[in-house]
Amino acid sequence: MSISAQTIIGELVASDYRTAAVFKRNGVDFCCNGNTTISDACQKKKIDELALIEDLVAITSSTNSDTNVDFQSWPLDLLADYIEKRHHRYVELKIREITPFLNKVARVHGERHPELLEVESLFRASAIELSEHMIKEERIVFPFVRQLVTGAETVSGLRSVQQPIAVMMNEHSAEGERFRRIAEITNDYTPPADACNTYMVTFKLLQEFEENLHEHIHLENNILFPKAIAMEASLVATAF
Repeated sequence: MSISAQTIIGELVASDYRTAAVFKRNGVDFCCNGNTTISDACQKKKIDELALIEDLVAITSSTNSDTNVDFQSWPLDLLADYIEKRHHRYVELKIREITPFLNKVARVHGERHPELLEVESLFRASAIELSEHMIKEERIVFPFVRQLVTGAETVSGLRSVQQPIAVMMNEHSAEGERFRRIAEITNDYTPPADACNTYMVTFKLLQEFEENLHEHIHLENNILFPKAIAMEASLVATAF
């Protein structure tokens, strides 16, 4: 969908839910007043119209997929850096973005759709657990991996990288199960007929969050962690 000053805000959000973040950041109502043009909204809010359109074009042109990148060929310290800067920062940003949307939807629509209350509770738990999980990765696992790459014999006072990796993988399984439950009770993020724009955007954001989480877990469980364990084993073998 091309974007111009005469683009209807609600139609744009409906065609690409990611634009909701741009409107929210600028204080533009994309829900109740979604039938307003970008031009009219910018005049009302005294927003730079061209700058807003540039932001909207940028976000609609971006891609969130890692599927075409050969991560298998990457050095492990580079992969750890990538996960931290792309996926960890994504989680931090989207938790802040999704939480108020989900709180509002649950408050407004929760009586007619009580499953929203469970979704809100599950996401709140996930936000807490993922935040703690990422801290452990950044303070323990990733430094361990980076030192393995340099050939360090002892890392972070731990005997083996396998110990923290086992903990991380268990936590990955818990988050995967939590989002399987969210997908189940939302009928795979399908909004009901009476859903407003905020309701629909929230479901799209949750779906994107789960997809990003799957990519995040894949990079660690299937590439970073097995290679780190193998690298450690190789270092131990060459030491004797």
